[in-house]
Amino acid sequence: MAVASADTAIRTGRFTRTFIYLFLVLFALFYLLPFFVMLSNSLKPLSEITGGNMMALPKVWTIEPWLEAWSTAQIGVEPTGLRPYFWNSIKMVVPAVLISTILGALNGYVLTKWTFRGDKILFGLMLFACFIPFQMVLIPMARVLGVVGLAGSTAGLVLVHVVYGIGFSTLYFRNYYAAFPTELVRAAQIDGAGFFRIFWRIMLPSSGPIIVVCVIWQFTNIWNDFLFGASFADFDSQPMTVALNNLVSSSTGVKEYNVHFAGAILAALPTLLVYIVAGRYFVRGLMAGSVKG
Repeated sequence: MAVASADTAIRTGRFTRTFIYLFLVLFALFYLLPFFVMLSNSLKPLSEITGGNMMALPKVWTIEPWLEAWSTAQIGVEPTGLRPYFWNSIKMVVPAVLISTILGALNGYVLTKWTFRGDKILFGLMLFACFIPFQMVLIPMARVLGVVGLAGSTAGLVLVHVVYGIGFSTLYFRNYYAAFPTELVRAAQIDGAGFFRIFWRIMLPSSGPIIVVCVIWQFTNIWNDFLFGASFADFDSQPMTVALNNLVSSSTGVKEYNVHFAGAILAALPTLLVYIVAGRYFVRGLMAGSVKG
């Protein structure tokens, strides 16, 4: 068996890298193909879609389907477009993400730096929220929302997503804070710092990577949720995903596929932007929180 020379090793390395890059590019093209179909058809007149190839680039470029999907498309019985439901989703997602992230950070802080008898049992019970299917909480949550007077409102959807997201956010922060030096907390206590001062001045400023992870996770799950929005929202508080379903379902006569494609991309844009802006910190934060726990 011949011993590989330095030149052979270099050539083999280049060949391997080329094969890996080609393999990754092919997979990227495969996953991007649906997005290409959606984007190209959202920029076509309807006549090109119904009478031509959906895989072809537009012969006549137009943004009219985007304008119609945003402002004038038929959603149920009203020609409102997706615009009011987009802002409904914003009003739901932003407070739900902020509240669940802060509560998860507080829970992780207590479970790692202010331990008490039974804290591990409590943490285990909180983790059940990560494994409970959405369908199991529909009837109990509907009852709770009715009792507190939040049924059919955006505030009710915020409450639902906060409750369901606390398990995940607690898991992230608990594992992250488990690797944080407890000596710093003890030193702050000796200097007279209390519970909340330590949290706001020491723990939270050092939690950047895991905050990004929690925000991305919660934002994606809440924005893309359909079941809770369809179950607990009325017509005026429906989120974007429910409105998109109504857009596709309420079309009469000829299906306006270009408008549907434009609406689907509009619904997906916020999560895409979040991953583009902060996606590189996601894996970094997960790895930082997986060292101990």
